[in-house]
Amino acid sequence: MPQLFGIMVIGAGIYAGYKAVVRISGRMRDELRRADDEMRKAAADAAEKDLGALVLDPESGVYRPAGR
Repeated sequence: MPQLFGIMVIGAGIYAGYKAVVRISGRMRDELRRADDEMRKAAADAAEKDLGALVLDPESGVYRPAGR
């Protein structure tokens, strides 16, 4: 009979651990979705900046605005 009690205690511990993992993963999923929505909104709201004509800087090999 003590073995049955031990198995029940271990089973209850495994079940509680499983429920905790499910709860934590649900919170993480919701947080990731919220962050993804915020990033998409920020990307949609960002205006493109017109730099005008670009000129290649021969020293650095990087394109820079022509007026500088």
